[in-house]
Amino acid sequence: MSSTLAATAASQGDTRYKVLGAISVSHFLNDLLQSLIIALYPLFKSNYELSFTQIGLLSLTYQITASLLQPVVGFYTDKRPQPYSLVLGMGCTLSGLLLLANAASFPLLLLGAMVVGLGSSIFHPESSRVARMASGGRHGLAQSIFQVGGNGGTALGPLLAALIIIPHGQGSLAWFAVLALLAMAVLLKVGQWYRLQQRRQAGRPKPQGPALSRRRIAVTLGVLLLLITSKYFYLASLTNYYTFYLMDHFGLGMQAAQYHLFIFLFAVAAGTVLGGPIGDRIGRKQVIWFSILGVAPFTLILPHVGLTATTALSFVIGFILASAFSAIIVYAQELLPGRVGTIAGLFFGFAFGMAGVGAAVLGHLADSHGIEYVYRLCAYLPLMGVITVLLPNLHTPRQR
Repeated sequence: MSSTLAATAASQGDTRYKVLGAISVSHFLNDLLQSLIIALYPLFKSNYELSFTQIGLLSLTYQITASLLQPVVGFYTDKRPQPYSLVLGMGCTLSGLLLLANAASFPLLLLGAMVVGLGSSIFHPESSRVARMASGGRHGLAQSIFQVGGNGGTALGPLLAALIIIPHGQGSLAWFAVLALLAMAVLLKVGQWYRLQQRRQAGRPKPQGPALSRRRIAVTLGVLLLLITSKYFYLASLTNYYTFYLMDHFGLGMQAAQYHLFIFLFAVAAGTVLGGPIGDRIGRKQVIWFSILGVAPFTLILPHVGLTATTALSFVIGFILASAFSAIIVYAQELLPGRVGTIAGLFFGFAFGMAGVGAAVLGHLADSHGIEYVYRLCAYLPLMGVITVLLPNLHTPRQR
């Protein structure tokens, strides 16, 4: 009997890690395809003679479409889970990609970005739910595995853009449709597992949250959203305008600047791995403290150093700052258990929205005051991490 139970437990553990691997790979492919938009901003700017303000508007269109719909999707799927909606979301990303590859005008670029954003709004809430279902109680670890796939894809996008799309032109973006089809095939299998788990969990009691008043919960969510604002406004300065800064300040070519962007985004992907499992051990709040406020000394130095130091500092900044998001997501899910989709949709959506607003605002500032002014100003954003002191302690660290 005991051997049978052990074998069953091992089988379930193997299945969970296979599902986490599959959803992480899908997140990798999804965010790789979406990051191509940002990586190609210099190409779009050159091809369509766009201003920085128009670049910001393009980013805002993508990010707002992704952000506004995500909480709606998450709220709906908390009540009516949709196991196969992940395939639909990837289909939208595929359609947007083909639109961007064949766009002949700026309005068509905006439309393509909007459709890609729609795919993101469908994908993230439900995929985050799958990661939590497959966590086996190690929610931070599962969220980090899920997130590292997305950040890895985001990091690889600029590298592939530099190696493939910039030499071969905008139309070569359509070649990446093969990756979208691959992701749809993986997500079909994930959807089948998700549907089975949904049936098994039917009728189980809902988990209870911490003993906090509604007002305290609302204030805590507000603090978390302010921390997201600080993090993603700063990230918007790097993901959207870092290549322009390197080209303007150091005289790098477009392709060389893309390689430096890849280094930063690779650091973001690497840093994501640590936030969740460390939070499982020492608590989410401690990770949030270190990740956001702890990066401030490096952001303050960045605008005042040479190229080599800029590259090194961007790596350190990306690595440290990335660990916050998994901790924030799991912290919020522990604050409001049973609302996994709503929380994932709210925080992914708000993050994308702030990145979009940040891109638009910073693009306008770059046009009016210069790109270097943007980096001197944004250097102070991580200091907002001091408000982490307002977060209640929710989590008892895991014992060794």
